[in-house]
Amino acid sequence: MLAAMAVAGCGREPAKLARDALATAPAPLVQAPGPGTAAAAARGLPDFTDLVAQAGPAVVNVTVVERARPATLEDDGQDNSLQDFLRRFGGGAAPRGGSQPPSRGEGSGFIIAPDGFILTNAHVVADASEVTVRLTDRREFTAKVIGVDRRTDVALIKIAGKDLPIVKIGDASKLRAGEWVIAIGSPFGFDNSVTAGIVSAISRSVPDSQYTPFIQTDAAVNPGNSGGPLFNMAGEVVGINSQIYSRTGGYMGISFAIPIDIAMGVKAQLVATGHVQRGRIGVVIQEVGQQLADSFGLDRPRGALVSQVDASGPAAKAGVRAGDVILSANGAAIERSGQLSAIVSQLKPGAHVVLDVWRERSSRKLSVDVSELEEGRVASADSPAARPGARLGLAVRPLSADEKRALHLDGGLLVEDVDGPAVEAGLRPGDVILGANGQRVASVTELEGLADRSRRSIALLVKRENATIFVPLKLGG
Repeated sequence: MLAAMAVAGCGREPAKLARDALATAPAPLVQAPGPGTAAAAARGLPDFTDLVAQAGPAVVNVTVVERARPATLEDDGQDNSLQDFLRRFGGGAAPRGGSQPPSRGEGSGFIIAPDGFILTNAHVVADASEVTVRLTDRREFTAKVIGVDRRTDVALIKIAGKDLPIVKIGDASKLRAGEWVIAIGSPFGFDNSVTAGIVSAISRSVPDSQYTPFIQTDAAVNPGNSGGPLFNMAGEVVGINSQIYSRTGGYMGISFAIPIDIAMGVKAQLVATGHVQRGRIGVVIQEVGQQLADSFGLDRPRGALVSQVDASGPAAKAGVRAGDVILSANGAAIERSGQLSAIVSQLKPGAHVVLDVWRERSSRKLSVDVSELEEGRVASADSPAARPGARLGLAVRPLSADEKRALHLDGGLLVEDVDGPAVEAGLRPGDVILGANGQRVASVTELEGLADRSRRSIALLVKRENATIFVPLKLGG
């Protein structure tokens, strides 16, 4: 329920991007506030008191009991998983054999409808066997999980209440870097704690979250804040606090929130169908740096560079080629590659997207029919009846002849999409799986067979850019 990824290194200890909902930590030292409150007010700093009084009652504490899981010690008797360490935050080692006891954790949420619908993070409640919601008046309710969407980290839960206080929903697209925002949540279990900051950046891309253009803030967010609301100065929710960038697992000045418009779109689909439908066009994209911009004759680094095209996908049928730079989609400018993923994923299958494509130092328009992104699939042209890849969390296909030539490979499986276990292992779309458990793989059937014969984990030999690495992947159920 708690994921962390090394995204940068500095000095001896790598920085980490951590979803912070269920972490527990040693009790912090609580100190009395220092003097100067009146002086700060006199200097004209913003006053959040009315906003908090109005919006605070709609922010809730979410306590969960996670399902008991089998012990997952590695063969050498050590638990080397960074994710497990961060989940426990210094807790004891997993028991040898049997099952781990159910773990407990806390997050936050906010009420969006008087009859008890609540938004929170998917990683707060996705694996919970019990969910309890506590209001500011200390009433407690057992909550039902209506649906979760791991790709955006949004979940919808419901309690049996009526005439409950609700938040006002804002417009995240109107946010500007530098404006004041506040976060309300339950860091370390301290209900309805308020922290303030500014919007540091918008449309921020982070690893393994290609469908969400995050809002970056410097409002303090700590373990327990996950799922809580981010408010603008009008008292409107503009985001859901979801992740932090940290060396320690605690707040270090960089927090990320899911834009509320994305969350509300997910909520609407979860209410209607219980799952989320997403569009895809069948391309693998990457950022455009200065050297690539110079190579393609662009005026500056911008757009999404198409590195690979699914030969049977909608983009290929519309004439999109590897080497194209997509500068806009349906009129919306693409500055960072993640913006394209976010736009396309929110389109319904069957819709059309008009791409402004830069090719051979000139632009052209291409209209692409959007197809559906199949969740958790493993499929390929030579294996139409392949079983779903829930244990791996991968969507893969064999390399085409052109891709083999371009990559100088005899074979392999191209990763088109990742979910669940594959995300936790750090796999990415565009990776090429060359082998598993010391054996070469050339088809989906071979990969599935090796996964079926593996117990708890599988070692994948992966080619990524100019490097070939082994990636251990813990298998799902």
